[in-house]
Amino acid sequence: MVSWSSLVRPAVALSNCRNILQNPICKNALQIRLRQMSGDHGHQMPITPSRFQWHKFKDLLHFYVMLGLIPIVAITLYANIFVGPAQLTEIPPDYEPKYWEYHRHPISRFIARYIHTSPQQEYEKALHHLYEENEKAQLRLLEQQIKDKMAELHDYQSYYYRPITAKYHRISKEAADALTAIREG
Repeated sequence: MVSWSSLVRPAVALSNCRNILQNPICKNALQIRLRQMSGDHGHQMPITPSRFQWHKFKDLLHFYVMLGLIPIVAITLYANIFVGPAQLTEIPPDYEPKYWEYHRHPISRFIARYIHTSPQQEYEKALHHLYEENEKAQLRLLEQQIKDKMAELHDYQSYYYRPITAKYHRISKEAADALTAIREG
């Protein structure tokens, strides 16, 4: 409420003035309304378009670079400096190497062991896919042979057969009997 009353004072002073330029109260009111907080030193703040999206993009780019790139570089450096590539050695006669042990680099071994599926599993999945497609092809062939035989002999209800309900058959038979009775009688 206090702020509203301070806004009313200059308006009342302006409404009472007949000649704004000659009345000192009105001059002061106009000067108060036009006065700027920093003074009259010629400093102005130019209106420019917002750069919020650009700054947000840069912040997110830096964040994800720090979140992803630095740990990956650290892990790679550790693997190359302290672990190093695998060395070829003689395999004991009773030992069968695992599929991930054939990779030379430690990161490749990690990816092959924990992320990718084994080559044996991929092979068995491909065989299962071939088996399923073969079963579908055999069923389609058998179905086509059945359709051909049914169309050839015309003694089975096929997929295109529509059964006639007894109601319509009875009505048509009664109509046919009535017509034959009229002709004979």
